[in-house]
Amino acid sequence: MARSHSGLDALSPVEGLTVELSGGVLSLTLNRPESLNSLTPKVLGGLADAAEAAATDPRVKVVRLGGVGRGFSSGAGIGNESKFDGHEPMDTLIQGNRAVKALIDLPRPVVAVVHGPAAGIGVSLALACDLVLAAEDAYFLLAFTKIGLMPDGGASALVAASIGRARAMKMALLAERLPATEAAEHGLISAVYPADALAEETTAVIDRLLAGPAVAYAKTKHAINGATLARLDATLANEVAGQALLLRAHDLREGIDAFRERRAPKFTDV
Repeated sequence: MARSHSGLDALSPVEGLTVELSGGVLSLTLNRPESLNSLTPKVLGGLADAAEAAATDPRVKVVRLGGVGRGFSSGAGIGNESKFDGHEPMDTLIQGNRAVKALIDLPRPVVAVVHGPAAGIGVSLALACDLVLAAEDAYFLLAFTKIGLMPDGGASALVAASIGRARAMKMALLAERLPATEAAEHGLISAVYPADALAEETTAVIDRLLAGPAVAYAKTKHAINGATLARLDATLANEVAGQALLLRAHDLREGIDAFRERRAPKFTDV
């Protein structure tokens, strides 16, 4: 890649995120396989920076978002009662919101490639993309309520916009895994393939997008997102306000302790 002092070329490397531009395809790869690509503020901020830079880089025709190792992303890693994966949870939330908005607003087609788990804010990142291609072994999980939290990263809007209020409520309140095959049937994702065919099918979709009309794609994204996600900013604000309260509650500490001890939590609503 030719080096310059603007846009993508000016980005600083971020540990845990690989950014590569080749043949018009910007590949953004979550690269923390030891933690199932758990998400930190730095990784999310780096993802937001790359997506924002790609929006004005004429070399970028398509963006691909994926993860290395055994899964797409396990979400924000659980640490102690005040931190997640060693980081302040509000920092993770703020940078996660930036990344989600940057992917949605990017005027190029964005393709998420999901295998294994997509959990927590990992679900939000995948659904912020325009096409979500998944392997049969993939699943989607909003596990927030299991530890006394609420969905964030825009999941409240992104999930409901795809599968409707009833299914979104079930997914958020019961915190059950949604297998990729069911996710495709419900309309949460675009397509599901055998695991050994995912890479080939993804290449075929990306090649088709590369050959398509860039301006028409941008206008189409803007129109559909405007029609289905018009209240996304308000949703993000509601999530931030609600999560800020829940992060200070006793139930979060109990939820994390129960998760670590592999037992059912005893919530007290305080």
